[in-house]
Amino acid sequence: MLFAILTLPIVGLDSNQQGQQGTGETTVDINNDIEDMDQNETVENLYENAEYGFTFTLPKSWEGYQIVSDSWEGITTDQQQMESGPILLIRHPEWTEAKPRQDIPIMIFSLEQWSSLEKGEYHIGAAPVGPTILGQNNEYVFALPARYNFDFLEGYEEVETILENNPLQPKNVEKDTSKKD
Repeated sequence: MLFAILTLPIVGLDSNQQGQQGTGETTVDINNDIEDMDQNETVENLYENAEYGFTFTLPKSWEGYQIVSDSWEGITTDQQQMESGPILLIRHPEWTEAKPRQDIPIMIFSLEQWSSLEKGEYHIGAAPVGPTILGQNNEYVFALPARYNFDFLEGYEEVETILENNPLQPKNVEKDTSKKD
């Protein structure tokens, strides 16, 4: 049992402990909620993010989810500079302030930021491991924060099951060629 606990990704997004999350603003992404029928006639929710170029498949039980926009922060190894970027939290529709549920956090890195992180030029939070890559496209790397489920909030097992099915599918970001350099 101890082995299982030590090998599970135990990560939390407690901003006071991890320094990964700021004070996000809740935004409901209604226009990007697409429903598809699968072979078993069950409805799934497909969150599509055109800005960063990915889709994320959610089970029917997540219908009515919210997208919370926040930011992650990292610090260089010499503690002289900060790195930062967006983090999107997919929030279960039954989440309340009085009874929070496990979010699905997606950290977004530029390709350059990810390369620097892999080289150890900066770190995020106090965890001895870094974020886990979920996918990447021509502009961004999408990652799961270390210790995202450290608080073992209600629904964390469901989130782990969702993540096991590779729900994030990257799409290349179309560059705006109308702008002149």
